[in-house]
Amino acid sequence: MKVLVVFYSLYGHIKQLADAVADGAQQVPNAQVEVKRVPETMSAELIAQMGAAEAQKAMQGIPVVTHEDLTSADAIIFGTPTRFGNMIAQMRNFLDSTGPLWSKGALVGKVGSVFTSSATQHGGQESTILSFHTTLLHHGMVIVGLPYAFAGQMTMDEISGGSPYGASTITGGDGSRMPSRNELDGARFQGTHVAQIASRLSAG
Repeated sequence: MKVLVVFYSLYGHIKQLADAVADGAQQVPNAQVEVKRVPETMSAELIAQMGAAEAQKAMQGIPVVTHEDLTSADAIIFGTPTRFGNMIAQMRNFLDSTGPLWSKGALVGKVGSVFTSSATQHGGQESTILSFHTTLLHHGMVIVGLPYAFAGQMTMDEISGGSPYGASTITGGDGSRMPSRNELDGARFQGTHVAQIASRLSAG
């Protein structure tokens, strides 16, 4: 049973969540987990101007996802930063290239899930995940979120990301805040939860 984590991360926040999601999925027996990134569409010059050059260097060793990776997976967990309440353009660009998969129904019945980040507490995390779901539904995927079985959703000890739609983190206005332990725990829970459901479905 194969679980694929597909993400885009500019400054590293989503990468940290992706690693936690993968770690959670690996806790499920017989789960084969791969982490891959979508192609970059910005120039190196623009990335440098945005202060993300060092963070992007750390991404270079991560393989770029292909359509074949999607079709061979039993579950796909997508991670994207929020941009004005929607997924980032790099993720949209990759998903828009999957029309041939849609025309063949290649992703029908696969488990799909989403996690995200935003600069502020109410910066569009929920709308990003929910609008992402429409693409997964067009592909015929079975959507899985982050249930309230993850007790960290009820925390009052900190300002924290996470919703029934999926794990998330709040980066702060300057991007200096990295995912908290509770946010990473939510991502791990989501990874395990998705992998368990995919395992049951693949077993018939």
